[in-house]
Amino acid sequence: MLKRTSAFLALFLIVQIIALQVLKFFPAFVEKYYSLGIYPWISKIFRYVFGWVPFSVGDLFYLLITIVAIRWLYKNVPRLWQNDQVGFVVEIFAAVSVVYFMFHVLWGFNYYRLPLHQSLQLESDYTTEQLLETTNRFIEKSNALHRELGFADSIKVELPYSQKEMFQKTLNGYENLEREFPQLAYSPRSIKKSGWSLGLTYMGYSGYLNPFSGEAQVNDLMKTYKFPVVACHEEAHQIGYAAENEANFIATLSTLHNDDLYMQYAGYIFTLRYLINEVARRDEGTYEALLTQINPGILESYKEMRDFWDEYQNPFENFSKVFWDNFLKANNQSRGIMSYDYMVALVVNYFEDRPL
Repeated sequence: MLKRTSAFLALFLIVQIIALQVLKFFPAFVEKYYSLGIYPWISKIFRYVFGWVPFSVGDLFYLLITIVAIRWLYKNVPRLWQNDQVGFVVEIFAAVSVVYFMFHVLWGFNYYRLPLHQSLQLESDYTTEQLLETTNRFIEKSNALHRELGFADSIKVELPYSQKEMFQKTLNGYENLEREFPQLAYSPRSIKKSGWSLGLTYMGYSGYLNPFSGEAQVNDLMKTYKFPVVACHEEAHQIGYAAENEANFIATLSTLHNDDLYMQYAGYIFTLRYLINEVARRDEGTYEALLTQINPGILESYKEMRDFWDEYQNPFENFSKVFWDNFLKANNQSRGIMSYDYMVALVVNYFEDRPL
């Protein structure tokens, strides 16, 4: 009976893979029935059940699965020398099939939803002229906000809040954003510091969402302006926006819609960095000229962020980025890590006819 069940689950993995290849052609179906239908209930239940726990329940789940997997391998590897290679492989595929199914049901189907520019009714392309206009507007606004906060142009802005306070403040931005886009509603709030922050840092990651428990977590070794933006980014994952570029854009909107000026400032300079990097890819000379217009204190914040990651650079980071790139490509993000650049298109088109 056990062998028959394992064989069925192994075959079901193939069925799942084929079904997902078909599903990618029906994003409107996924958007309506899963992302805006079933998933919000799943997400809310997770946040109510696990949100009050001060540590990551999902991480304990990962640890338990790892222990069970190692124990199973220890007991079953001898089967490879006992003429039961097929049974050994089938049981592995059966286990993968169950995890693969739960991943998609609990969160992963969001990779197949409508692109964000369609659901928010934005254009998806833009000209270099539009890019430069938006970039200049963000430079002016970031510089002005820098001074409004009471800092000299050459001084780096220090966020005056604890990480816990920044977590609490993220909710205000989503509450304001919800008035314009009800589908971006975020309640209840449930975000945590990662218990694996050192490991995350060595792998080059700022945060992550556990799809099996719905817990969003932020790397708490990161003490820079980017911390509240990453928190908003992970919260965007929680409400069902799986694509990294879309989560970045929603993080931009939620920080810029926040009533707190420091939260706004973090969002503005975060977004500005993406804009000027895109300018650099298109025109190095214009990029160099734009840098001279940005307050040195803002550039110092960017340097602080680079220095933080440089301190933890290691060969394993490259491996983890390759893994993540292939993971994104396997989940309907055809450009992998490079798909982050799509955020610039969303920013340019959203702010084209809106004030900053």
